[in-house]
Amino acid sequence: MIPNKELQPPRSWWMPMAYIVVGCAFLFGAMIGPAGPVWWRVPGELLDHLPWISVHSGATKLESTVLWQIRMPRVVLAGIVGAMLSLAGASFQGVFRNPLVDPYLLGVAGGAGLGATVVIVTGRAASSSWPIDPLPLAAFVGGLLAVLVTYTVGSAFGSSKTSSATLVLAGVAVTSLATALQTFMLQRNTDVVRQVYSWILGRLSTATWGDVRLVLPYVIISSGVLLWHRRLLDVLRVGDDEAQSLGARVTRIRLTVVIAATLGTAAVVSVSGLIGFVGIVVPHVVRLLAGSSYRRILPLTVLFGAAFLIIADIPGRILSDPAETPIGVVTAFLGAPFFIVVLRSRQGTSR
Repeated sequence: MIPNKELQPPRSWWMPMAYIVVGCAFLFGAMIGPAGPVWWRVPGELLDHLPWISVHSGATKLESTVLWQIRMPRVVLAGIVGAMLSLAGASFQGVFRNPLVDPYLLGVAGGAGLGATVVIVTGRAASSSWPIDPLPLAAFVGGLLAVLVTYTVGSAFGSSKTSSATLVLAGVAVTSLATALQTFMLQRNTDVVRQVYSWILGRLSTATWGDVRLVLPYVIISSGVLLWHRRLLDVLRVGDDEAQSLGARVTRIRLTVVIAATLGTAAVVSVSGLIGFVGIVVPHVVRLLAGSSYRRILPLTVLFGAAFLIIADIPGRILSDPAETPIGVVTAFLGAPFFIVVLRSRQGTSR
């Protein structure tokens, strides 16, 4: 159901509103947790760390440590992961001209899951001799290799007019192969099934500032490239032939966007696991609210995607206290009904 345009605020308001939403989500995410300062002390503790501002929050040293070393890395990482998955999803939807694709389209999820499984099965996940944690490293490399295979296969068997569809089919095939290999390994190593599925369902409970520093350079580069191409994605909406007649280098644009979106997705998935529906739900909401131009969609998906995952992470902390509900389960509960509603509304408008 498309909202009434008369009830929508002017489109120039969406960006300031998005910043407000992100700020509120960030604050709520920092306030809630099973340990640390009570919620009403958190704003004072945050203000106390700003320059030229001195506020006595009343939090103890232990509570302050919990806030800044446990809650804050988790909130920041959730914002980064949500922003990148949403931006990658919107970019894939633009470059393939299909609003139902997600960031895992070309096999990132299958490759990353296989890489993580290899590390966990071989027992190297707990190794401290590596300068970099091997688990996110293997997931990152696995995701990139899977997309490389997908693109190689899709380019080899697809012509210029059918390469998009061929890429999608190649991505499905590569994902199926990676999943089959992962299942085979788990069947022979049943003692690590719970650990692997804990990673697959997504987790932010182990987030550290090291994870933030690890993925931030990739996210910044990928986001910069994708945002730079947002006007070109609007050109691609008219079709490949028409875009070429307007002077757009369609193949080069598609390849650049796919590489940038894949790099960012593989980076965040390597530290958060597989979190579904973010790359579908957020771009759809933004498209319904702010219009179909990717000049508006991409910047707004960054902000709303960050806010969405920060908020979605809160139920996981409190639903099964002291245990945690995987964030991938929460996003599925939120995203699956929305996806069904979108499909029904699209069917209704097509009649």
